[in-house]
Amino acid sequence: MKVALLGAGHIGHTISHLLVNSGDYTVTVADQSQASLDKLGALKVNRVLIDTEKAGGIEAVIKGHDAVINALPYHLAVKVASAAKAVGCHYFDLTEDVAATKAIMALAKDAPTAFMPQCGLAPGFIGIAAYHLAKQFDTIDEIKMRVGALPAFPTNALKYNLTWSVDGLINEYCHPCEAIHEGQTTAMLPLEGLEHFSLDGVEYEAFNTSGGLGTLCETLNGKVRNLDYKSVRYPGHRDLMQFLLSDLRLSGDQETLKDIMRKSVPTTMQDVVLVFITVSGMRAGAYVQEVFTRKIFAQRATVNDAPLSAIQITTAAGICAAVDLFREKKLPQRGFVRQEEVALPDFLANRFGIAYEQSRRIESIS
Repeated sequence: MKVALLGAGHIGHTISHLLVNSGDYTVTVADQSQASLDKLGALKVNRVLIDTEKAGGIEAVIKGHDAVINALPYHLAVKVASAAKAVGCHYFDLTEDVAATKAIMALAKDAPTAFMPQCGLAPGFIGIAAYHLAKQFDTIDEIKMRVGALPAFPTNALKYNLTWSVDGLINEYCHPCEAIHEGQTTAMLPLEGLEHFSLDGVEYEAFNTSGGLGTLCETLNGKVRNLDYKSVRYPGHRDLMQFLLSDLRLSGDQETLKDIMRKSVPTTMQDVVLVFITVSGMRAGAYVQEVFTRKIFAQRATVNDAPLSAIQITTAAGICAAVDLFREKKLPQRGFVRQEEVALPDFLANRFGIAYEQSRRIESIS
């Protein structure tokens, strides 16, 4: 299968290695940074320097490929999806942006090819797992989805290090959050709905953030009383972010906030991804609850002798499994494909998706 991968950052780098090393994919990697392309080292991929702001340039790169994987910032999702439709190749991305996903859904309506956005961790795997649990109930009362990409060793006041895109992080902190409350689809405010819980002896907080539900609100409309998604952080993080975004009004000057965070909040490869889902409802006449949890840690086992962060592992595994299952015709081959159309057993049995089943521990990274 010929795949064009747009974006050679941390996630794109991992995706390219996974696909090429599987032996079933011929990969072209395109990025606007020659330095990022050079970091692919001796990996057997075609490398293309591209101006991602020009739709015509994107079309030229992806034409002739079976599929395009978009690992670029979320604001380019609709542009890349439109280019994919124009040249007739299948489309996959990692976006958490609600507006972009709805626009891609509209593009897919009359398309002879498949469009599958939101193929990462959240949205992505979290929706696959939650929907799998939900199908085991006669009637569903409540679904709670909690996900965190956290530093393993927090040391600053935010108790946070950068583990993925700053653009995506701020985007999910600033936009309305879809939810179902008392049977009605609604919009919640970001950073609200603060709650605390403990898992494996560690204390966490969780609060509303945008995009993590993917298309589940639409899929489960009329079938669940309450459905929500919250990001997990260490206690105290939300209050400081609310101070920055609300009290200092940086929600209206997001570029300044992004610049501050890039300069002041260190990036880490030593992280942990936490997935925590609870579903409650009626089954065989009894009110029961099912719980699904995972903790996935960074690993020293490497790609090109470099450590892999937990967010790299989970995000790249999510989109590579989606593409692989599509190649195996285990997913619809045209139109808009929702994450919840992926069967959880198929995902976890997949050579890429198995990353969510393997236990890992943090090792020191010198």
